[in-house]
Amino acid sequence: MTIIDKLAWIAIENRMVLSSRSFGKDKFYIPGGKREAGETDEQALLREIKEELNVELDKTTLKAFGIFQAQAHGHAEGVIVKMTCYTAAYTGTLSPQSEIEEIAWLTYADKDKISHVDILIFDYLKENDLID
Repeated sequence: MTIIDKLAWIAIENRMVLSSRSFGKDKFYIPGGKREAGETDEQALLREIKEELNVELDKTTLKAFGIFQAQAHGHAEGVIVKMTCYTAAYTGTLSPQSEIEEIAWLTYADKDKISHVDILIFDYLKENDLID
């Protein structure tokens, strides 16, 4: 089994979840990415969100949200993505940067547009009455 270790930023506004879609991809993903060598979760997440969405996360509000694992979308069977999720306030205006083609605020009804691991996260958010 191979594990892809990723960090994700859970942003909820108006009971919807911020999601992003990279160029050439058919699914939306909760924003975030992989840490670089020597980076902490905090450093990697702040860097990834700045690179992808052009906003600054407020590290004083960064809170662990949960860890979710599922089959990695678009990878061979047995390749698992492990998403360590955080919430945080942000400053700036969200805009797609780098490899991000599109951002969207999604609801539970949009589950057909997201990856396997994000479905688990959306299920959790819905069960806890955090999204519509």
